[in-house]
Amino acid sequence: MGSVKCQHGRAAMSRQHDEKLNVTAGEPAVGAGSQPLALIGAASPEKASATVEVERWTHGTTTRTTDRVADEVPVALVYHGVPHVVMLATPADLEDYAVGFTLSEGLVARPEEIRSVEVAHGGDSIEVRIAIAWERYTELLQRRRNLTGRTGCGVCGAETVEQAVRPLAPVREGPKVSTTELHDALERLRELQPLNAVTGSVHAAAWLVPGKGIRCVREDVGRHNALDKTIGALVRAGEDLSAGCMLVTSRASFEMVQKSAAVGITFLAAVSAPTALAIRVARETGVTLVGFARREQHVVYARPDRLV
Repeated sequence: MGSVKCQHGRAAMSRQHDEKLNVTAGEPAVGAGSQPLALIGAASPEKASATVEVERWTHGTTTRTTDRVADEVPVALVYHGVPHVVMLATPADLEDYAVGFTLSEGLVARPEEIRSVEVAHGGDSIEVRIAIAWERYTELLQRRRNLTGRTGCGVCGAETVEQAVRPLAPVREGPKVSTTELHDALERLRELQPLNAVTGSVHAAAWLVPGKGIRCVREDVGRHNALDKTIGALVRAGEDLSAGCMLVTSRASFEMVQKSAAVGITFLAAVSAPTALAIRVARETGVTLVGFARREQHVVYARPDRLV
């Protein structure tokens, strides 16, 4: 699967700057089974955090020391040379992120419509260049969405209500998950967040398959980004997105439910609360929505029949 070339002026400009950028490309980014599924992503403390000097105050005593903090960089998603969105994200697993974002935002209908992904590092920012099926690209141009996203922003910059709250088809029936397995996975997830263990400031999204445990975890400073990265990793590995349960270490905002339903995920469990709109979207699409999923407790807000 080769890269799709575009004669757009912005694309030509991007090529002129290639000599200034460290471009990471190579094998196609998508396709069933094109990439093995790694349990933990590349967001290691060594690659995705920085050491800073701090003054630490404890029990009335101030100590000069160092601390590890999560990296957060502008990541531009560029489709056929045209900038679409700039998000603040953890600078790791960006191929996964590009694939997951493109699918969960409905920019393409199927993974095979993503032709290529290329990551270009340039100073204090990163450009992710994505080629998609041409008919999808023309639809994207019609949406005219060009926005800057904060870390916690899911739909900022959408020009219409219809773009922000998209109509979605009901999800498939999906598997049932036992209460014991759900809570065992939540405990296990604590051990699968190496970046958060060091920095204490990033979210995680984990894929739980009944009978197999947690299969994939991705971390990011943004909860939406972590979800998109996990979705992208699963798609690139050819996993069935209707065959498991997504666990997120954040609140269940409506965008998290919308992204999940858009790619066919039938079960979303969050450690914090959902919003009223998230509950409404979950009930309309048939997604099981669990909130406050913590040790020895949880609350089911939609489709309780899948949790047994």
